[in-house]
Amino acid sequence: MDNNKTSLSSRQYAVPFILITSLFFMWGFARAILDVLNKHFQNALDISISQSALIQVTTYLGYFLMAMPAGIFINRHGYRRGVVTGLALFGLGSLAFIPCSMAGTFEAYLVALFVIGCGLVFLETSANPYVTELGPKPTATARLNFSQSFNGVGSMFATLVVGSYFFRDNSGSDDAVVPYTVMGALVLLIALAFSRVSLPEIAHDDDKDTSVGSRNLTRLFSNRLFVCGLLALLAYEVAEISINSYFINYMTGKGWMEPASASTLLTIGLGVFMLARFIGAAVMTKVPAEKYLLACAIGTVACNALILADLGMTASAAALLANYFFEAIMFPTIFSITLRDLGGLTKSASSLLMMTPVGGCGFLLMGLIADSAGDFVTPFIIPLLGFALVLAYAWHCVRMESRGQ
Repeated sequence: MDNNKTSLSSRQYAVPFILITSLFFMWGFARAILDVLNKHFQNALDISISQSALIQVTTYLGYFLMAMPAGIFINRHGYRRGVVTGLALFGLGSLAFIPCSMAGTFEAYLVALFVIGCGLVFLETSANPYVTELGPKPTATARLNFSQSFNGVGSMFATLVVGSYFFRDNSGSDDAVVPYTVMGALVLLIALAFSRVSLPEIAHDDDKDTSVGSRNLTRLFSNRLFVCGLLALLAYEVAEISINSYFINYMTGKGWMEPASASTLLTIGLGVFMLARFIGAAVMTKVPAEKYLLACAIGTVACNALILADLGMTASAAALLANYFFEAIMFPTIFSITLRDLGGLTKSASSLLMMTPVGGCGFLLMGLIADSAGDFVTPFIIPLLGFALVLAYAWHCVRMESRGQ
């Protein structure tokens, strides 16, 4: 067997692979803070679950609105400048929490979070497809899963450290300024470092035939595999982000835990998530990505059905933690499968795929159900439906793979 074909990356791309992978930690941290910030603002500002859901809605609206502009920018200026632009917006949005605390309104924080969302979509639109290119084609999915594992490290660190900080006694809304200020300063320093680093651009034979515009969109939306992947990724984002955002509300609403304890359990879940991505990266160097995705999709549907059965704290908590294991490989696996053989359309396709975090607005539906019905279990129908769609997509991919298509 050719070892080069089964290695995660190649020697010529080792340095850019390490540098880009480090960014996955940063946006994992930034996205996971939202899950504890949500409950923190409910307590500090006395707002409902559905009102606090605007945190996710606003941030992921930034993804939706800026994904295509980010793709156009990256097509014209390359991956490195896309990364630097994303880091700059990310850092400035974080530092904006300082004047937001002076304004003292929930709406002011939402503006800062929107800017952060715009920065994160530049980062993810650059880094996700770039990682798939930095090594042998057969291990592209395993490589992205490996890099995405550090996204899980950042998420776990955020809920553990920031969650403990937010949910200590007598914390107020101004407490959000401290972690965001530290994060903003660090991110801007990283942006400065990346502005001075040379990253190789990956060329494709058909790059010159894919000028950005309606022609790209026409070609992409005529590709059935791409459209199916886009819808599956949106369904996954609805499910994954909704569960993360609702987790603490669920455990506290059922009367099982205090916010600090629920935040710690969420950290454990994200630890399982991180470990599962490392495991998935290893498994998919030997097992077809489509088959592993199908097995994991079956697992998530079963876990959410068990939560809806409402069998008590032990069974529900176990199902939630197991769900983190099964869902872990879904984003990078669907993303990588969807980008296969797109050549010069890769950057444009990536920008469309990075519109899918707008699915995080699904948490608003969970919040509305919980607030209106006073039922903390029924909202899990939303992620169940999302994972069911991923299951259908995975089944379709396995059938195509077995036919050699």
